[in-house]
Amino acid sequence: MIRWLPLLAALLAAPAHAYSAGELLADCQAAEAIYAGNRAASPWSNPRATRCVAYLEGFVDSYVVTRHLADSVGVKLDAFCLPEAESDLHFRMVRAVLAQFDRLPPNPENTPATIVAAGLSRAFPCTGSLERRK
Repeated sequence: MIRWLPLLAALLAAPAHAYSAGELLADCQAAEAIYAGNRAASPWSNPRATRCVAYLEGFVDSYVVTRHLADSVGVKLDAFCLPEAESDLHFRMVRAVLAQFDRLPPNPENTPATIVAAGLSRAFPCTGSLERRK
């Protein structure tokens, strides 16, 4: 058991690699380049563009679940409201995130999730407000 202790300590001391803001920026720039000529183009042919769009889709999916759970306990959660059935929605989401990066200083310390949340809430605001249902 003691001979495994140094290995265990090394594993716990090493930082976990997570998706960084810099990676999100580079990935979404790759997606934007694909969309540049055609807003309905598919980013799935480029791994970086795919990673950006997949991250955004996963973020939106988790928000939808959170919104549903909040609704089930009587809390209205409208951080952002995406339009339904728009062919260029991925492009618009990518642009929203890149616009949020433009508002930040170079090398931001924000997490990708907070950058995406801020970008989507600015680009796709809801008409209602946050309030508890009666």
